[in-house]
Amino acid sequence: MSISLYYFSATGNSLVVARDIASEFKGARLIPITKALGPGREEGADIVGIIFPVYMFGLPLIVADFLKTLNVKPDAYIFSVATFGGFPGRAHSLAKKVLKARGIKLASGFSVMMPGNYTPLYGALPKEKQERMFQKEKTRIKDIAQFVRERKNGIFEERPVIFNFLVYTLLYRAGSKRIPDSDKGLWITDACIKCGLCSEVCPVSNIEMRDDRPFWLNHCQHCMACLQWCPVEAIQYKKATIGKRRYHHPGVTEKDIRTQRN
Repeated sequence: MSISLYYFSATGNSLVVARDIASEFKGARLIPITKALGPGREEGADIVGIIFPVYMFGLPLIVADFLKTLNVKPDAYIFSVATFGGFPGRAHSLAKKVLKARGIKLASGFSVMMPGNYTPLYGALPKEKQERMFQKEKTRIKDIAQFVRERKNGIFEERPVIFNFLVYTLLYRAGSKRIPDSDKGLWITDACIKCGLCSEVCPVSNIEMRDDRPFWLNHCQHCMACLQWCPVEAIQYKKATIGKRRYHHPGVTEKDIRTQRN
């Protein structure tokens, strides 16, 4: 039984979940979605997992784009895992819809709570709360792996239908259209040390260094990798992130994020 796990991760939560799932399956392949983008992606594995963070209670744009091109075996078992800090929203429903339009069935969708990392709304959680979440994640992954191993169908871990409809209508459907230009809210303070790390960790190569200063190119994913990984916290989003603690998973390095780039 072969298994391929595609992941998208900016601060490491989804990468850790993907790694932990892979550890449950001998020979599992871990593949960054950023390197798998392109027309006619052929995947011959028996089991295919899609692991990603929830953005705006929905699906990251890059993940939706990937699902529109992925080709799998007719009898492949497809599942999704969404990491979230607040609510999973309609992430699985949206993934299911994209795949269904292409004649592919999403068998199940799981949601794993991890430390939230949307700094414009809140700062990083205290370390002890993060650690409790990490411990729960390990247990959850074993349950998910067993479900997948048995190729079960029909579980989609989301909020109630009415809640999902409201957040989708009010936030995702309208707001996701503005995500590529959301980098217009990003700026740097005088604390910038011109290291270029922000450009290196951007998973979609949306940052170009000009005169040793970052310049955003307006095809953003709003993943906040640049803001979270800046070693001196010089990157801000509007005025909403000033003074707020940053976050990235302690088990993930900047090199791990850099290597996602195509």
